[in-house]
Amino acid sequence: MSTQNLKTNWAQFIPLVTVFFFWGFVAASNDILIPVFKKAFDLTQGESQLVSVAFYVAYTVGSIIYMIISYLTKGDLINRIGYKNSLALGLVISALGTLLFYPAANTGSFPLMLSGLFIVALGFSLQQTVANPLAIALGPITTGSQRLTMAGGINNLGTTIGPLIVSFAIFGSAISGDTEMSIESVKTPYLVLGVAFLLVAVLLKFSSLPDKPAAVVEVEGEANNTRSSALKYPQLILGMIGIFVYVGVEVSTASNLPAYMEGDLGFATKDIAPFISLYWASLMIGRWTGAVEAFTDNMNTQKILRFIAPYLAFAVFLGVNKFMDHDLTPFYVYALIILVLIFADMASKGNPARMLLIFSVLGIAALLVGMATDGMVSVYAFTSVGLFCSTLWPCIFTLAISGLGKHTSQGSSFLIMMIMGGGLVSWLQGYVADLTTIHASYIVGVLCFAYLAFYAWKVSGILRSQGIDFDKKVSGGH
Repeated sequence: MSTQNLKTNWAQFIPLVTVFFFWGFVAASNDILIPVFKKAFDLTQGESQLVSVAFYVAYTVGSIIYMIISYLTKGDLINRIGYKNSLALGLVISALGTLLFYPAANTGSFPLMLSGLFIVALGFSLQQTVANPLAIALGPITTGSQRLTMAGGINNLGTTIGPLIVSFAIFGSAISGDTEMSIESVKTPYLVLGVAFLLVAVLLKFSSLPDKPAAVVEVEGEANNTRSSALKYPQLILGMIGIFVYVGVEVSTASNLPAYMEGDLGFATKDIAPFISLYWASLMIGRWTGAVEAFTDNMNTQKILRFIAPYLAFAVFLGVNKFMDHDLTPFYVYALIILVLIFADMASKGNPARMLLIFSVLGIAALLVGMATDGMVSVYAFTSVGLFCSTLWPCIFTLAISGLGKHTSQGSSFLIMMIMGGGLVSWLQGYVADLTTIHASYIVGVLCFAYLAFYAWKVSGILRSQGIDFDKKVSGGH
């Protein structure tokens, strides 16, 4: 490994994570748009979910377009124009999508609103294809998944702030319940967001980010990289299924929680929001915890940070909800559940395969406890799934693209394509709930975690056969 990759390159990493913030900001803000659009356009519940469908399907469509262009031009698009230029292009595409919110709001057009969201996510698809492997490459492979975890923590900061800002922009001047005023006000935050996309595109274009990461170049000459396509690597094929079910269980657990709390536990709709907030904050808590190894090599400092980081993130959640005048009393007990996350993170010893296995087993346990109990115990159990989902994306991503070399960006595109699992698994759980109960429907999530545990076990042997052993690298290997 080159000497420039012995430590995380913070000067390059910090500008990069701005795009991770945007992804979380917009994705979580969709939860605000759904009820607004449902009322304003007189939609059914199914029709209102087209907001999520348009957003998540765009990732798959974007990946397919990327692959078609690469095939027709007989070369990988990102490798040709460079990682930095590809990021800037993705931001420009997203900015174009935000422009559609202006005529859509003025004309009251739901299809135009969906088109704007679709194009924004289309740009995100290209950004994610570039940014995920780039975050891994900006430092040693041993802390690659931790850097991606840290970037995910910034993403969750966006999921916390985005809905608050968009909600204020829409409802702040619409206390009277004027639907037209609400729709008109949608355009303002998204036009501001479009300007931000363009500013960051310029920032990244002139930043020190590499156009082709050294970690990708170095592997190109290795014997195991003589394969003609990323799809020739079993770690990627199995990892694609892993991303599909991971995003699926993450999204479906949260999206079905309101119906469970309303229907089975009798919660009022207005009282559910803080618990949904806690679920997404749990992802931030876990990601801040999993990222400490990217900050320092000192083991004693890491041990201290492993206890400070999660409770700092928890404090952010409490602070935001205090600002929104929510009762914090039900949430203090959650501090004890966070201890499970901390000890699980320590047990993983920085190995992404081991972390994936441990957290998947804990995810299964949390869902089974939720299904076997009622009341607040079940709510805390289902909410804690966010803690155990928190570091799975970087673990799967790191394992799936390890050893791909010049096929890294192609493999990344295949993984981004599988984000559609967020929509399809949620739909599947909803279908199972219709046949049984929402309480019982969480068996779908159990099956998702079961596959992830299998992948964690299987991929370790696959990578070792290719000369990649994370345990050896962590202990000072190549």
